[in-house]
Amino acid sequence: MHPLVLASSSPYRRQLLARLCVPFECNSPDIDESPHPNEDATSLVRRLSLEKAQALRDHYPQHLIIGSDQVAVLNGQILGKPHTFERAAQQLRAASGNSVSFLTGLTLFNSANNTYQTDCVPFTVHFRTLSDAQIKRYLEAEQPFDCAGSFKAEGLGISLFKSTEGSDVNSLIGLPLIRLVDMLNNEGIELP
Repeated sequence: MHPLVLASSSPYRRQLLARLCVPFECNSPDIDESPHPNEDATSLVRRLSLEKAQALRDHYPQHLIIGSDQVAVLNGQILGKPHTFERAAQQLRAASGNSVSFLTGLTLFNSANNTYQTDCVPFTVHFRTLSDAQIKRYLEAEQPFDCAGSFKAEGLGISLFKSTEGSDVNSLIGLPLIRLVDMLNNEGIELP
């Protein structure tokens, strides 16, 4: 079995991958995550997940490297990580009463033979209608400024939702485990 590497500095992705009970290392890839001109959200996350995985190939030449990238899309516009309270409040006001699609690109790159599997896993969140006071209380409580869409689904953010739809709730947090297990199986790694 090739050792696993998670090409990410995200503590959320690290916690998710640990749920599979397989040993892995983490290393943060250093890539430019800017979208290309006229690149749609699906193409963007697929490309970035592959680039993140391939960026570590020289450091891990006999490994299976997992790359993942996520964007939130509201009314055709990509929502990035807010980084500030003001931008997070703006994102949640825009999401209030609307649906936001989360697209997670996932790549499993075999650096030993230079092959890869890549996919995009969608997940949709339908938001409740939120007051400014609710948004303020939520942002003060969880401070989700490093999260696309300005919430943490694994925490209090779930209270902002009216409903969700998708094949893998883990993709909402940034690492679609169901699809990853399929990819690992394709590489001969059977879980559990």
